[in-house]
Amino acid sequence: MAIRDFVIYKHACPTQDPLGRNRFPCEPIATSSLIWVLVFVFALLCSATTQGQISPGPLARAHQSLNGSANCIKCHEFSTRSPTFRCLECHKEIATELERNRGLHATYPREGPRGAACVKCHSDHNGESFQMVRWDPTPKGFDHSKTGYVLDGKHIGVSCRSCHTAQHISPAERGLLANKDLNHTWFGLSPSCITCHKDKHQGRLGPNCTQCHSTVDWKAAKIDTQGFDHSKTRYLLTGAHKEVACQKCHTAGSDGKPRYAGMPFSSCSDCHADPHKGEFKQACSSCHNTGTWKKSTFTSTFDHSKTHYPLLGKHLEVGCLVCHKGGDFKAAIPHDRCADCHKPDPHGGQFLKRADGGRCESCHTVSGWKPSNYSAADHAKTGFPLVTPHTKVKCADCHLPAGKETIYKIKFALCVDCHKDEHQGQFAGDPWRNRCEQCHAGVSFKTSNYTLAKHQKSSFPLTGGHQAVACIDCHKAPTGSKLAVYHFSQLSCTSCHEDIHHGQFAERMAGKGVSGKPLGCEACHSTKEWKDLSKFDHEKTEFPLIGSHRAVACGDCHKPPNMELTLLHVQFKSAPKACSECHENPHGDQFGPKGSDCAACHNSNKWRPSLFDHEKTAFSLKGGHQNVACSACHTLKKPVEGKDVLLYKPCPTACEACHGTNVPKATAGYKLDSRKDERIFIKLALFTK
Repeated sequence: MAIRDFVIYKHACPTQDPLGRNRFPCEPIATSSLIWVLVFVFALLCSATTQGQISPGPLARAHQSLNGSANCIKCHEFSTRSPTFRCLECHKEIATELERNRGLHATYPREGPRGAACVKCHSDHNGESFQMVRWDPTPKGFDHSKTGYVLDGKHIGVSCRSCHTAQHISPAERGLLANKDLNHTWFGLSPSCITCHKDKHQGRLGPNCTQCHSTVDWKAAKIDTQGFDHSKTRYLLTGAHKEVACQKCHTAGSDGKPRYAGMPFSSCSDCHADPHKGEFKQACSSCHNTGTWKKSTFTSTFDHSKTHYPLLGKHLEVGCLVCHKGGDFKAAIPHDRCADCHKPDPHGGQFLKRADGGRCESCHTVSGWKPSNYSAADHAKTGFPLVTPHTKVKCADCHLPAGKETIYKIKFALCVDCHKDEHQGQFAGDPWRNRCEQCHAGVSFKTSNYTLAKHQKSSFPLTGGHQAVACIDCHKAPTGSKLAVYHFSQLSCTSCHEDIHHGQFAERMAGKGVSGKPLGCEACHSTKEWKDLSKFDHEKTEFPLIGSHRAVACGDCHKPPNMELTLLHVQFKSAPKACSECHENPHGDQFGPKGSDCAACHNSNKWRPSLFDHEKTAFSLKGGHQNVACSACHTLKKPVEGKDVLLYKPCPTACEACHGTNVPKATAGYKLDSRKDERIFIKLALFTK
């Protein structure tokens, strides 16, 4: 090489092309011949350090054997023209692919001087650890069609190294890959099928497998790919025979090659074994055809009801060979239990401990596996009888459907095994431990069986009227919450009740009880009943309650103002005291003006009977009149102040006024009573009218 042709290359800083690949373009620096001579001489005389300064940079690890200025020409072709590179002189495997226009490198543009396309992706002089080969994209994202071989069909799911291995590289290609690890290279593979697959035909059908096969399914071979028409032979392919692979019939002969002539085919038994083991003497074609073996004319003519096992329900749809394995109709088939044929147990032995041993027919019929005829009555015999509302729950709500994995022996010891804790842990501790059945029954969750006896053991024993209060009246959710509260921080009356008297009895309520605490409401009331004022002594007031007044409701005397129906605004200390202030005079003015003393005839114990002494009037009640009711004589009424009142004054005294004029003589009905010396009535006929 002449000195004038020597070129020094200034390597620019590494850059990236639009695809993200490193590019290190070399820029030639043209100089005069004299300068080149001086540089060349200087390079020969300099030390190794000086040589390093002339080099654009250290070589990558793969090119370490080319270090030294004497080896530059192994890669660079010195010329004053455009720079060229001698990459393909070493990388012959790539050069071969480019010549054959095959592989990934053949898809890249190759314009420009020799080797110029290589340095667009692979640059050197960037240090020993610099990666000259960058894989972008990743193997999973690599478009294999760019190599000239499209991966389709079954090839799509095959891993890269299943094909790119040393055993698939032909001997001819190995020579080009002498310096490669054949198990870690992507070169050397041929697109021919036999590169990876064994030729099942041993070359007899040629090397082009795609004439009959595709990458979608190897077994689904194309028919007549070589123009062969089987209908022109002595054995026409009909029915299912059209789908049989060639090698199934054309088996290997003594020479190891498939036989295509001299094959017997006059009888079905030439190819097929007799599944009935000689039980039927007629030809196979009398029951079967090539369309399908399973649909036999025998099934439509044979009466199975004459056997020990009549076919019913779904069994009518079962093919013969499903039960008569191998077509052996002589072999006895056990059929006493469903499990004799239906194996394995779809319930996994969950019902084996039942009294019947888990027989299928106890829940199912031959008409269909679903629905089951397992009833609520059957469920009642288990450890978990269904009671309301569980009787309305669908089976699938507890026995979650999971096919053969469906669990029927589920946990039911605790309600929380199925149901969430509605009380959110309020009863998780002792003594309840979330045992819902201590308070609830299966009939209804809302109806609690938490008894009074149980409540008496709590921190708030129920006494008096509290025993009749509905639970929800006390144990209700606070505003803004849906969780009912069952534990309270304060248990005084004012926790639930308000002072409806608005301080009228503040003095009494401030008094101390036996416990030393203020009496509060219990100064007058008790939990027995709010209206129970046994602690309030009315005798110490200005109006002691005696007689029937004891039974009069407070509101009857202590009347609410403004027609109210409650005692919220009653002034208890201003109640009336006179009878007429509360009671109306039912007699008008017969016994004196309004406001007269009622006690002359009545008392507060009872309005009736009256204390009125009739003997002080002009009509004595002695004799037969003594036991006559007042209402028998005092029947007339008269209007008084717009109201009808019972007439007491004046009242008729003549006999005929009550008994009429048809009255027998009085002497007929009298006799002398020697003991009292007076006449008395003994004849009842006098009082029949």
